[in-house]
Amino acid sequence: MKPRNKFQKQVLALSNKLSAITETQYNCGYRNCIEHIGRRTKNGLITCLECGHSWTDKTARQHSICPQCNTKLVIKDTRQRVFDDYQYLFIITSCEGFQVLRFIYIDYKAKVGEKARYFHSEVVQRWIAPDGKSATLARLRPMGFFVHTWSFGSPLEIRPEKPLYNVVPTCIYSRQRLIPEIKRSGYTKQFFGLTPFDFFQFLLAENKAETLLKAGQTELFKFFALNNHRNISNYWASIRICIRSNYKIEDASMWCDYMDLLRFFGKDLHNAKYVCPPDLQREHDRYMRKKRERIERERREEAKKKALEDEAEFLKMKSRFFGICFTDGLVQVRVLESVEEVIQEGDALHHCVFTNDYHLKTDSLILSARIDEQRLETIELSLSKLQVLQSRGLCNENTEYHNRILRLVKKNMPLIQKRLIA
Repeated sequence: MKPRNKFQKQVLALSNKLSAITETQYNCGYRNCIEHIGRRTKNGLITCLECGHSWTDKTARQHSICPQCNTKLVIKDTRQRVFDDYQYLFIITSCEGFQVLRFIYIDYKAKVGEKARYFHSEVVQRWIAPDGKSATLARLRPMGFFVHTWSFGSPLEIRPEKPLYNVVPTCIYSRQRLIPEIKRSGYTKQFFGLTPFDFFQFLLAENKAETLLKAGQTELFKFFALNNHRNISNYWASIRICIRSNYKIEDASMWCDYMDLLRFFGKDLHNAKYVCPPDLQREHDRYMRKKRERIERERREEAKKKALEDEAEFLKMKSRFFGICFTDGLVQVRVLESVEEVIQEGDALHHCVFTNDYHLKTDSLILSARIDEQRLETIELSLSKLQVLQSRGLCNENTEYHNRILRLVKKNMPLIQKRLIA
């Protein structure tokens, strides 16, 4: 791909000034990237797959040193004769103010009784400017199942920023050339689970990353490097409180979620009492429950508000039954005459007469059974069948007056029937 802007043109020109990978660097990759195997048969014959030398050792040890080439070997008991592997060597260097990350593909093939064969090729260069701006030079990667392969005949050219060029190396060359911005940043040759590019790019692009690194808040560093949708500035005041209080954040994702919950409830995010909880899991879960309860409460309130707006429809359907009331001298049953009364009935007896919109069903009539002002049960009556569909007390339980209520409603069913035919 041709460079499209001045930055890419500059990077492409500088790439030609990079020194070639030395034999020492390649040998470092051969020694440290590839697992060197000593193949042992059931008779105890060990073959060094590095030089092809064989000797007998019937001990059960899992490591050995080849007496011929002095290579440290991992002993494997197997009948396999052909071995192969591939890994990446990572070289950190600099060039005219750019931090340059170079990735060397190393391919290894070995056969019992023969010397190992190695192949190497520089496949990716990641160039990062002091402000975090970056460009990628890489060879082409063929599409297909074997995604680890490269088109080694293709040149190192400017490539689009894609995850397939974000290489995870096996080993890092010990001698590193760093730009001044990295040297003073607190970099300690550790990447904390990040790829080298993600680490250096975040460290240079985000001026607050250096503070996180020097303060030992590595989990936060890793979290914000991987989560671009989270703006670190939204949490920075609270992070500074944590640093000042020597509070190390072990679970950055949960802590940020917890800060969002505190912000939701209007808590003071500059107060160590809130931002440095001794038990983060417990406080996170507690505020999560509170938020769910508030959302549910608001949802119910919104539903009630909407229901009150449906008052006209309710009156149109049920107004003919308003005023119906009957009693046996103790228990009184009457029709609920407004949406507000239905809401109060559901809230008082903790059932779903309102939330499930029973009062808006064309075929249902809702009545309330009481003794004086004490609610006993809520009755749903089918207008088409003139039958009680259900009668529910507190928390949907039947009361001791349940059968008495059913008999009372059945006895006075003609009152409802008259209103139907009127």
